[in-house]
Amino acid sequence: MKENEAKVPSARVSSANVIALFVGLVIFFYLIRSNLLPFVLAGIVAFICMPLVDLLRLRFHLPRWLSALGVFVAIVAIATAAGWFGLPPLLQQTARVAGDFSGAVEGFTRKLIGNGSIEFLGTTVSASRLGDYTAESVRNWLSRDGQLLEAVVVGFSWMFGTVLMLVLLGYFLLDGPRVRDGLFWLVPPRHRPFAAKVWSELAPALRRYFIGVALIVAYASTAAYLGLGMFLGLHHAVVLALVTGFLEVIPLVGPAAAAVIAGLVAVQEAKSTAGIIGYVIYAIALRISIDQFFGPIVLGRAGRIPPVLVIFCFLAGGLLFGVVGVVMAVPVALSIRTTLRVLYDQPHLPRGPTTDGE
Repeated sequence: MKENEAKVPSARVSSANVIALFVGLVIFFYLIRSNLLPFVLAGIVAFICMPLVDLLRLRFHLPRWLSALGVFVAIVAIATAAGWFGLPPLLQQTARVAGDFSGAVEGFTRKLIGNGSIEFLGTTVSASRLGDYTAESVRNWLSRDGQLLEAVVVGFSWMFGTVLMLVLLGYFLLDGPRVRDGLFWLVPPRHRPFAAKVWSELAPALRRYFIGVALIVAYASTAAYLGLGMFLGLHHAVVLALVTGFLEVIPLVGPAAAAVIAGLVAVQEAKSTAGIIGYVIYAIALRISIDQFFGPIVLGRAGRIPPVLVIFCFLAGGLLFGVVGVVMAVPVALSIRTTLRVLYDQPHLPRGPTTDGE
């Protein structure tokens, strides 16, 4: 009896410690949220490539550091090749827009309001006037004290973040198992079997989700460039294609925003009604190919999360943690769903009642 009474307080303290540790970690990550992006991106890439490192090590009987080095070199080579072939057109189009920013705004506004002018809050607005005003506002913003310096600091921060991400990626590829064991060590011993069970089901779903999202982004960018650049012949097709691809990671809102942005450009550059009809055909074909074919194939069950829940996670994660919260929104939702499924010992979530009451 005394032994049981002695065990109860320790169990309660252990549960309290787990809750306190979890809350403390959330607060800590919130405080350092601006520095988390290189760690998160490097961790995701290393997590995806970890099976490849293990496969090379076992297949060719290599030491882990050599197989990790080979995978790291391959990743850097692919990223360098993508930047070498993709960055010059992007910079060229960006410079073209920046060089005639006033003309771009004027042309876009002319498509919306025509060659005349409109009255807005007692002010006469025309396409040329709005273009000149927007360009002058941008020049005034850049000429303020500290603005140009701030832009330079942001650029150097991104460069430093990229280098840091590569260093972290190499470390995670090399010591991935040790990092994983260290995270499991944080779990109290009596909860480790449960954590191992959750991880065994969660890891494949997360890996398929990350790979699927990367493939969807690549597919959407490629298809958008073919449709907008080669089929419709729009200017700035590279920029629009990249925007379309990256916005695909945000369910519902992202694709809708990408369609609106590209649609405005298509309307601006359309020379006849046929050009607008061609864009509508392209937009419908792109959505059908992603939502009905490519997306379900590459994501599988990993992507079967209610869109409303995903949007809530995106909004909450973005509000609390910025870009990191947006990137980790769906993985967190997947983790919670898998944890509850294992906790309740249900292989599948219960389905709601059918219309006939069954």
